[in-house]
Amino acid sequence: MSEPIPTEAQAAQTQNAAPAAASTGSTAPAPTAEGEAAGPTKGELKRRAKEAEKAKKAAERAAREEEERKKREAKEAQDNAKQNYGKLPLHQSQERNNRKFLKFGELSEASVGQRVIFRARMHNSRAQGAKIVFLNFRQQTHTLQGVLVVSGDNDENQVSKQMLKFSQLIPSESIVLVEGVIKSAEVKSCTITDYEVGINKLFTAVEVGELPFSIDDASRAEADFEKAEQDENLQYSRVALPTRLDNRVMDLRTPTNQAIFRVQSAVGQLFRDYLNSQGFIEIHSPKLQGAATESGASVFKVQYFNGTAFLAQSPQLAKQMAIAGDMERVYEIGPVFRAEDSNTHRHMTEFMGLDLEMAFEEHYHEVLEVLDEMLKNIFKGLQQGFKHEIEVIKKQFPHEDFLFLDETLKLPFKEGIKMLKEAGAKASDGSELGELDDLSTENEKFLGRLVREKYQTDYFILDKFPLAIRPFYTMPDPVDPTLSNSYDFFMRGEEILSGAQRVHDPAFLVERMKSVGIDPATMTGYLDAFKLGAPPHAGGGIGLERVVMLFLKLGNIRRASLFPRDPKRLTP
Repeated sequence: MSEPIPTEAQAAQTQNAAPAAASTGSTAPAPTAEGEAAGPTKGELKRRAKEAEKAKKAAERAAREEEERKKREAKEAQDNAKQNYGKLPLHQSQERNNRKFLKFGELSEASVGQRVIFRARMHNSRAQGAKIVFLNFRQQTHTLQGVLVVSGDNDENQVSKQMLKFSQLIPSESIVLVEGVIKSAEVKSCTITDYEVGINKLFTAVEVGELPFSIDDASRAEADFEKAEQDENLQYSRVALPTRLDNRVMDLRTPTNQAIFRVQSAVGQLFRDYLNSQGFIEIHSPKLQGAATESGASVFKVQYFNGTAFLAQSPQLAKQMAIAGDMERVYEIGPVFRAEDSNTHRHMTEFMGLDLEMAFEEHYHEVLEVLDEMLKNIFKGLQQGFKHEIEVIKKQFPHEDFLFLDETLKLPFKEGIKMLKEAGAKASDGSELGELDDLSTENEKFLGRLVREKYQTDYFILDKFPLAIRPFYTMPDPVDPTLSNSYDFFMRGEEILSGAQRVHDPAFLVERMKSVGIDPATMTGYLDAFKLGAPPHAGGGIGLERVVMLFLKLGNIRRASLFPRDPKRLTP
């Protein structure tokens, strides 16, 4: 019997019912070919149960780990050492606690166990594992190792991991304030090898940015670079002298330069102390002059209101006027200006002059002997009182100790020429060396080597120079008019002092001027100093930087000048 045909209303109801059934997500099994429903197997149900259990345990584990992470972060965020480190506020002299600050050079066995506070440069740092950092601090010529160790929560001077991380991020050359306890230790990486500081507090007072070079690179000896050329595992950066001078503030921080300028300071102080003990007085002469005092050949002209002035080539005129003013023994430490386009290792356009002038009783050698004793006093003072500084300098500029005799070698100029000729020396143009020829720089150095080999001294005096190669104000020798009462002092084969008996008679001075082609009318100020009567006198001028350069064998005078001036450098 055939099924009845549905009405239109019944058909629509049927169509609407189909999607509704689908939306309920009914899982009614599809009928099988035989019209029966098929359910999941036991194996499928078991598998589903295991997966559900596994997912539940993973979720529980993740929840536990998240909770532990939050607890750990909370604990780490609670930094119990935060008061022991950080960046200090701008120093505006907010307070004064009269604390005693440690200087590294003062450390001794008695310091062990003491709690100290000090300010220093951050030289470098290195981590050792996750809980220890070694920091090297620098004060001028000394470096000291500091040790920062993570400690427990109950430690009174706690060091946290955050503090450790902070220490590793401090830029090199920053100025830090450190508190800690001095301990005995064996240290190879610092100049202080017997002690270290256990750090309790660490603050940055001044932080720095990018550096032009590292202090370590600027402190290396030439031998280090030679070694690096043979070993590809060593990578060193050479810091050239112009780069150093362009960044002189940074360069001055090297232990070598700290030592050099302590030696330079000592030379000036020893010069002053010795002459004071010998009845000299210190004078201060003007550096602006209305006329050139040494024939006007190498002076700097400067605008002076509506006229022209000259920078002093030396305190020559002032010294001699002081002698004419009956001061008898005077000295000065001051700048000297030379407008010479000399770009050598030993010339500068401005240097510090150590000048003295002295009236004598019978012979200009009285002055020569005072000069000699003064210089030997300086050499002895440096070797006895500045051993540490000299050893620091030797690490970068190795050299033999400066040799000098108790009784200084005084060679007549002609004897020096004879020694050179016997050794095969020639004049600068290659011709035979004459008895009255001036010495070239090469022959000065050659003579220095010959004297050291024969007499075992780096310091000697040449006396009785030819008159033709000395200034017009030099007194001629009374016996041989081709010679003069003048002298030069030498260190390691280079001249460091030039001096002479001065012509003190005004009429004879005019005669000497005319003999070398100088119009006396151009130097009336100089002549006037002697018309009121001046006693016989002599003196000399020493280049401070040249003495330091040669005593320490630095190789270039610019290394002995704080901010050197030469024909190519006016800054910094």
